[in-house]
Amino acid sequence: MSITSIRLADDIEKPLESLATKLDRSKNYLINQAIKEFLSRQAVEDSRWSDTLIALESIKSGKSLAEADVNTWLNSWGNGERKEPPK
Repeated sequence: MSITSIRLADDIEKPLESLATKLDRSKNYLINQAIKEFLSRQAVEDSRWSDTLIALESIKSGKSLAEADVNTWLNSWGNGERKEPPK
């Protein structure tokens, strides 16, 4: 495990200290958990952005479906006569 120094603003340090005491955890533990969560959320956002770019390219190349066809397909779900997805 590596060591990285950071400077915490007072408005972060004081609540962090209180939370660490309340949870009986070290500030180091809480900071690591926060960074893990942040990195996880960033990975999801990056994935969504990549999916968005792929979808936009698909639209630009003319690959799209009519809303009415999609709605007809979706409305067929759960009624025993599910239709094939539109193509």
